[in-house]
Amino acid sequence: MSSDSPLPTAIPVFPLTGALLLPRGTLPLNIFEPRYLAMVRDAMAATGAANRMIGIIQPRSAGEPPALYEVGCVGRIGDYRETDDGRILIALTGITRFRVAAELDRTTLYRQVMADYHDFAEDRDEPEPLTATARAGLEDVLRAYLDAQGLSADWEAVHAADDEALVTTLSGVCPFDPAEKQALLEAEDLPERAATLTALMAFAQGLGTGKSGGSDRPTLQ
Repeated sequence: MSSDSPLPTAIPVFPLTGALLLPRGTLPLNIFEPRYLAMVRDAMAATGAANRMIGIIQPRSAGEPPALYEVGCVGRIGDYRETDDGRILIALTGITRFRVAAELDRTTLYRQVMADYHDFAEDRDEPEPLTATARAGLEDVLRAYLDAQGLSADWEAVHAADDEALVTTLSGVCPFDPAEKQALLEAEDLPERAATLTALMAFAQGLGTGKSGGSDRPTLQ
C-alpha cells in the first residue's frame, strides 16, 4: 500500500489484549467469534479505502464493552483462508497507527471508530535507522534476556535483520504485559521504540537501563 493511498475514516476495530500490530509488521489471527467473523467478511467486501482494513486496539479495562486505549494500528488483510470448521485465518499487515476520535454507535456486531491519523503521518515513510550504539545495545540486552529465559536465537539472522524488522518482531513476540505493549506501540519513532524495547528487556532481568539513576520501568504517561 503506497504512502499516499487514502485511509478509511471509519474502521472496524478488534479489541485484543496483548496483541501488537505495528506499521509494516504482520499479525496472524485465528478468527472464530461470530462478531469478528462478520467483521472480517465485511472488511473483505468493503469498497474503496476500507477494503480489507481492520484496526487492532487493546482494551484498557474489563467490562462489556471494555474501554479502549486511545491508540491502535490499522492493518490490511493479506492472507485469508476459511477452514472447514468455520474459522477464518488471516494475516494483517500494519499500515499506520491511529487515534480514536470517537466510537460510532453500534450498528454491527463489532465495534467501529472514527480514526484520526494526524499524529502518525510518518508511519508510512521509511523509518529513521538506529545508531550503531543503539543497535549494539539492543542486541547485547537481547542476548542476556534470552539467556536468562533459557532461550536461544539464530544470531546470524538477528545480525542480518534490518533495524525495523528486528524491533518489530521482538516487540511482538516478547511476553510483555499489555501496558508495555501499548508503550511500544505509542513510541514516537523507531529509535524511541528500540530504546523502550531495550529498557523493557533489561528490566525483565533486573538489569536497569544502564543509565545513571535509571530505575523506573517504562510506562505510558
